[in-house]
Amino acid sequence: MIDLNAAGAGHSGYDLLAAQLQALLAGERDFIANAAQFCAFLYSQVDDLNWAGFYLNRNEELVLGPFQGQVACVRIAFGRGVCGAAAATRQTQRVEDVHAFPGHIACDSASNSELVVPLVKDGVLIGVLDLDSPKLARFGEHDQVGLERLAQIFLASTDC
Repeated sequence: MIDLNAAGAGHSGYDLLAAQLQALLAGERDFIANAAQFCAFLYSQVDDLNWAGFYLNRNEELVLGPFQGQVACVRIAFGRGVCGAAAATRQTQRVEDVHAFPGHIACDSASNSELVVPLVKDGVLIGVLDLDSPKLARFGEHDQVGLERLAQIFLASTDC
């Protein structure tokens, strides 16, 4: 795992992850293949995660996509829970304590904090990237910016 807060040779841990992700996805445009690789990459490289994956927009409902971690909820309505809020608002949701989030959906009771990045390409919501952690307040602003950047690399490398 990479220390995401360390700085070495002028690069943050997220700079290194970005370069690695670009190399990992280079030459492949398939959505499912790249989404599966991206999830496995995040799950293995970002510390304190217990779930990393996608929920995909299917007719204004989020449907489970590729992921790493425990079994998950299959369908989430727009506006419901952290993922649904990200989909409805198209704004990243960074939640320090999911148990205090109104309408939180507890797919895994071990999850305590969450970061959900909406995936928008050419004005269309493709879905959301969802990261869960058993650690309270796991995700800071630095993580949000870094993970939003990684999501953009994924979208640019993938046919959606």
